[in-house]
Amino acid sequence: MYFVYILYSDSIQEFYCGQTNNVQQRLSRHNSGESKSIRHGIPWKLIGYLNFDSRVLAMRKEKEIKKRGIKRWLEHNEIYLIRPG
Repeated sequence: MYFVYILYSDSIQEFYCGQTNNVQQRLSRHNSGESKSIRHGIPWKLIGYLNFDSRVLAMRKEKEIKKRGIKRWLEHNEIYLIRPG
């Protein structure tokens, strides 16, 4: 199972979208500063995620979301996100 996840940073007021096979582990890595490209937004909050059967499908959806713009994509599709429990 693969996931496309969306994060939000209150400190920089920006969204981030990525794909992984372990959402919680990936969020921990982002918030530990391991991801150099987005470390300036720590702490990141998980807004939600989508499930996919393959990495290929997850990568396609990630690309679609980023191309549309994460904020714009959320305006019309946020209801489809699985929220963290």
